[in-house]
Amino acid sequence: MNSEISHAFGHPADRSVATASDGPLDRISLRDHLVEVEIGAFQAERGTTQRISFNVVVEVTPLPDDVDDDVDRILSYDRVTEAIAHELAAERLNLLETLAERVADRILLEPQAIRVFVRIEKLDRGNGDLGVEIVRSGDPMGKGVNQTDVPHPRLMFLSNAGIDSPLLGGWIDQMASRDHPLILCVGAHPLAVPHTGHKMTQQRIDLLAIEQNAWRLAARDPRCVVVATRTELDWAMKNGQICVWAPSKIVLDAVEGPSAAPSEPVALAAWFAATFAGDEMLVVDQALPENPGVPLRAIGLEQVTL
Repeated sequence: MNSEISHAFGHPADRSVATASDGPLDRISLRDHLVEVEIGAFQAERGTTQRISFNVVVEVTPLPDDVDDDVDRILSYDRVTEAIAHELAAERLNLLETLAERVADRILLEPQAIRVFVRIEKLDRGNGDLGVEIVRSGDPMGKGVNQTDVPHPRLMFLSNAGIDSPLLGGWIDQMASRDHPLILCVGAHPLAVPHTGHKMTQQRIDLLAIEQNAWRLAARDPRCVVVATRTELDWAMKNGQICVWAPSKIVLDAVEGPSAAPSEPVALAAWFAATFAGDEMLVVDQALPENPGVPLRAIGLEQVTL
């Protein structure tokens, strides 16, 4: 086996050494870290866990002479395993590539980290181990700098009568003029929804009925944009866009999903608001659920000023 192939299939530490720059760097490594998790793009991979293996090498700035055996001044192994656990808990992912990117990005937030090698392999899919390996470098000048604060949105849940109300534009005007980004949530459209008698398929049908209603709302006001992923929502909130939540992907990909069913749309929207640390959710023309997890305020169809 030639050296290039050996490096490709060896531990990431071998690639780190083979591609090292001239300057001195230290390395810490995590080998064969096994986790059982639900991940994968195929339907057969939903609702079941599989073993995945992590091998990670982090190139770090050398320890200063005065480190004096102080654990608080080094990049701890725990920070690597915590980065993995954090990204696995954030949401269900389809792709190992996405997971590897997120783990690498989180590790590179550490002040000492310069370059990181992340290899992730599925151990239970077919013959052999199927995986991906990435290499990412950090920007030392940006370490420890919080470039943008995480936005805390305000949300408004609209009943179907609220969507059709002539006051809709005025409500959006008032909500959009506040200091926080705005996300609009809705329930199912007013048409009949098929009933399958099967829990999983019914959940998807009910979520799609909500998404159809989200598009109906977006058609009522051109400022409103339907969004379905956390990436879209993060970008939209940071750029002042008014969003209408299409819930399917976030609900289905949640590691700890909502207890509320799509047939309880206000409670479902409250769960969503809590995941974004929403400051408040106004609820138009609907009863408020118990223990919503986020501050709620009910308003009537005739209420002009919010």
